[in-house]
Amino acid sequence: MDLDSLIRASLNEDLGPGDLATEATIPEDAAGRANIVAKEGTVVSGHRFAARVFQMAGERCGGQVVYEPVEPAGSAVASGTVIARVFGSMRGILVGERPALNLLMRACGIAARTKVHVDAAGDSGLRVVDTRKTTPLWRALEKAAVRDGGGHNHRFGLFDGCMLKDNHIAAVGSLPEAVRRARREIHHMTRICVECATLAQVREACEAGADVLMFDNMDNSGLTEAVALARSLRPDAVLEASGNMTAERIATLHGVGLDVVSVGGLIHHADWADLSLRVQP
Repeated sequence: MDLDSLIRASLNEDLGPGDLATEATIPEDAAGRANIVAKEGTVVSGHRFAARVFQMAGERCGGQVVYEPVEPAGSAVASGTVIARVFGSMRGILVGERPALNLLMRACGIAARTKVHVDAAGDSGLRVVDTRKTTPLWRALEKAAVRDGGGHNHRFGLFDGCMLKDNHIAAVGSLPEAVRRARREIHHMTRICVECATLAQVREACEAGADVLMFDNMDNSGLTEAVALARSLRPDAVLEASGNMTAERIATLHGVGLDVVSVGGLIHHADWADLSLRVQP
């Protein structure tokens, strides 16, 4: 489903056949303006999505609403900061208010949580990435918010990365055979990632020619051993750690030798930021 279809569905969910309060009190040709304000410290994200909400809400109300970012995406802002302004059809502003704020609050919350994890990685060289643990149909918004928070994206979906997880290996019967089948079928420009839970699997993955090794749910001593083994067998492989990755733990991984840390909690554990829309006189 494309962005417009999702936003249209969100507006339909909230608006239904019409906004009873707004249509009863606001003339159709009334114009106005409003500020979107951070009510707590956060990291700005979601402008592109909110702008489209207000544009479509204005059209639904027979007018036009313009969304103007004030603070750029990725900016860390304090409580009380105006992050965007809207102006135009007053009905459109009021109709678009809640759907737009919902998206902005979600995006800013993810960006702010991501920044905490990126700051924990510091200058260690660790790349902090998200996962596919996202809200159904809103993956584009949530992954964009990770980037605004200073993080990076893992594969977007099943179609743009070949990752052989534990269930693929179990279904095939062996790790080497799973890699062999994948290599036979995918084109030469695609990397093969293999999930490894033990040192034996790390060795198998390296010997099978995996390009990326994802160490799953290993403790720090296990990660240190896994990195040493992988570097000795396949020095050019990308090494990723996943599972139980908090900002506090990421700060302890400096110097281990990992390239990537994937954190599902950047998205699924993020709190919404507190924002509000305030109509101006």
